[in-house]
Amino acid sequence: MNGRQTADDALSHPPSIAIIIVNYGTAALALDAAHSVLGQTLPDRALHIHIVDNASPGDDAQTFAHEIIARGWQDRVTLWPEAVNHGFGRGNNIVLSALSRLPAPPAYVFLLNPDAALEDGALARLAALLDTRPDVVAVGAGISKPDGQPVTAAFRFPSLLGEFETAACFGPISRLLRNHRIPLPPDHPEGPVDWVAGAAVLFRLDALRDVDFFDPAFFLYFEEVDLMRRLQAKGGVIWYLPTARARHIEGAATGVASGLQRRKPSYWFHSWQLYHRRAAGIPIALLVALAHMSGTSLHILRSRLRRKIPALPECYLRDFVSGALIPLLRPTRATHD
Repeated sequence: MNGRQTADDALSHPPSIAIIIVNYGTAALALDAAHSVLGQTLPDRALHIHIVDNASPGDDAQTFAHEIIARGWQDRVTLWPEAVNHGFGRGNNIVLSALSRLPAPPAYVFLLNPDAALEDGALARLAALLDTRPDVVAVGAGISKPDGQPVTAAFRFPSLLGEFETAACFGPISRLLRNHRIPLPPDHPEGPVDWVAGAAVLFRLDALRDVDFFDPAFFLYFEEVDLMRRLQAKGGVIWYLPTARARHIEGAATGVASGLQRRKPSYWFHSWQLYHRRAAGIPIALLVALAHMSGTSLHILRSRLRRKIPALPECYLRDFVSGALIPLLRPTRATHD
């Protein structure tokens, strides 16, 4: 990547770090996230937090403005009160684009979910990894639930067999396709991976600039998968560092958690088909969609035979057909591509 520091340069002049927190309706959690960053010890590194409020429906923007002053954060935190909800990727892009235009932009950018908080030493460990590994363009933290239980934070790229395994949710199939499973185990060791959870990840700003930041066609979901796919296509390495830890309240920031839920929002299906279209083209994306639907149908059939409720959101298969399959069959009618 252009302008990247050598390891010796980084160690003698520790790079500055910008932190971006994109908020929508979770002001209290976002303030906790910011507090967890300001509590990190990083000698000689300049840290600055950017809170993007994505037109939250309540008084979040006013809360941030008041709390930044009340807590004496004026020199360390900048508020970006937006008039529209840009989603995750576009919300980050607002700050990333502005940072890249600075005469002396920060070398590293840390993206932190508003419903996540860093444990002691996490940011220092992530930064040290980038300092000493010039080939690594992004490093993700290990993620735990609030009670400390580790959860998956490193993944394989989605694939035909991986999507089938995920949708089928059947032990024998999962064992047979274990080398294609998209989520890696929660105890996965440190090292290079396809992609890491976007809840707590440190990037090189020049690497993000080289791929033109997040694809604005994604509103929410799959945007970080797509970004890390494009970073790897440029020769960058994505690294997982579980010793740097963050605690995450799953779904608090998005309203969409894993497991049973009322219904997935339409933007999830749009992002699913958009990612696969971008990654492999429409013909392969259609095959992946059919594999996903086959796995889902198998899961529904098994659940009914066992007289159990499928572990799926309401109307999931129907919504997948209308929100993911049909846009792939009629790509010219996709409204956001």
